[in-house]
Amino acid sequence: MNQEYDVIIAGGGMAGLTSAACLCRNGFRTLLCEKREKTGGLVQTFWHHGFAFDAGIRAFENSGIIFPMLKNFQIDLEFVQNPVSIGIEKEWVVINSCESLRNYAAMLTKIFPDDAPAIEKIRNEIKKVMGYMDVIYGIDNPLFIGQFRDLKYLFRTLLPWIVKYQINIGKAARMNEPIQTCLQRFTQNPALRDMIAQHFFQDTPSFFALSYFSLYLDYQYPIGGTGTLSEKMTEKILAAGGEIKTKTIVDQIDLTNREIKTTKGESFRYKKLIWAANQQSLYNAIQGQQSSVIEKQRTLVNRSKGNDSILTLFLGTDIDRDYFRSRCGAHAFYTPSKIGLSSLPAWQDVIHQDQFSINRWIQTYLECTTYEISCPALRDPTLAPEGKTGLIVSTLMDYALVRQMLEEDRYDTFKQFCIDTIIQVLNTSIFPDFREKILFSLCSTPVTIERETGNTQGAITGWSFTNQPIPAVSQTKRINESVYTPMSDIFQCGQWTFSPSGLPISILTGKLAGDAAQKALTLIAKNSSS
Repeated sequence: MNQEYDVIIAGGGMAGLTSAACLCRNGFRTLLCEKREKTGGLVQTFWHHGFAFDAGIRAFENSGIIFPMLKNFQIDLEFVQNPVSIGIEKEWVVINSCESLRNYAAMLTKIFPDDAPAIEKIRNEIKKVMGYMDVIYGIDNPLFIGQFRDLKYLFRTLLPWIVKYQINIGKAARMNEPIQTCLQRFTQNPALRDMIAQHFFQDTPSFFALSYFSLYLDYQYPIGGTGTLSEKMTEKILAAGGEIKTKTIVDQIDLTNREIKTTKGESFRYKKLIWAANQQSLYNAIQGQQSSVIEKQRTLVNRSKGNDSILTLFLGTDIDRDYFRSRCGAHAFYTPSKIGLSSLPAWQDVIHQDQFSINRWIQTYLECTTYEISCPALRDPTLAPEGKTGLIVSTLMDYALVRQMLEEDRYDTFKQFCIDTIIQVLNTSIFPDFREKILFSLCSTPVTIERETGNTQGAITGWSFTNQPIPAVSQTKRINESVYTPMSDIFQCGQWTFSPSGLPISILTGKLAGDAAQKALTLIAKNSSS
């Protein structure tokens, strides 16, 4: 007879880890299956030649969720402030307070003096969104603090916040037009719009994009790297009696017998299943009698696109960290050219031309795009050898372009061209003369992310905003509903469950899915005993 668990969780990213931790500590027999050798998903830190690199997320925004979650699970992590800098060509501003917004607007005005009135209006729009964010994340998320029986907390803190939350989340929900469309109401200068928005995903809702200024002030970095969070969560699960099977892919789900099968040929039965992995793999794994509702959702999921992906360089340098501290700081968003990506044709228009034309397009893209640059050792000196610094340099990259390179047997050439071009761009702008001091370079593409994580099209934050409809709940007031599927014994959580997504949302939906499974199991036990 196959082993039976109260709950089986497919996917060992932060959503799955959160669900497992919730269930284990309450005594439910829990099995977590993860396809990779390590849990954590996009919350990973790896080492190479003595340098530590954050493989996915570069820092944490608390958003009223992460810190109370850690407290709830009694996980001790040491954090340091993660200051963010924004640079365009030779101009820089450090985001360290609400007043930094004025400095940001002044930088834009210096670069685009003819657009001063428009920039002031945009600044006011960002300031308005920051006010909404102050309310929405004004207290620790109630799900993680367990004070509902504390009347003082209930009447003095929670209830007044709920009233303000409902008002402000309603205002935010109305700002759902794509960020580029929103900015067109303020300025007709495409380059200015690009400087503000080109590092956001395609059709990112304006509220989500403009709220990032608040999130920059909320960034924290854990000592030891971002992967320490998933490592600590994994330890908690194992200590509470939970089971974790790595290098284990769930590829079949028998709805009738409530049974999963893995690619290793193993079979396990469940009372409840929580799917914390890629949504397409869930619906492709389902076997047995299926309803029209299931089929409808499968069709929607399979025809939908994942969100944008990224190309990343991991660089080890023989350069002291003070060099990078003076030029970009620990965490920066840097645009080497004010020309903007709107000036480029679509890559589809040149892909079938000669190799020179294709390379020229890629080169121009990499000269004009916005880079996220992270230096782990500037926040934790132990993450690089003494006198040396590791750099993580990322930019948005279209999965379809990289996939075509792979299918045309040009993938390795493409990767090397990107490595060389990005290093040249940085060498001639923000990091003069650093090329000769690069010890090694590693490159990750959207195809790498898809292969390693199983995420559709290498997506790093769930569904693309271009999908109509998005195959997930996208209204904050309905987030509790996001964990339910058309299958009564299967719940879901993670970045594919709610849009827009990110680490805090993944953790929150993980908690909601765990609570929903626990409630269902408790009801079953109560009914069977009566």
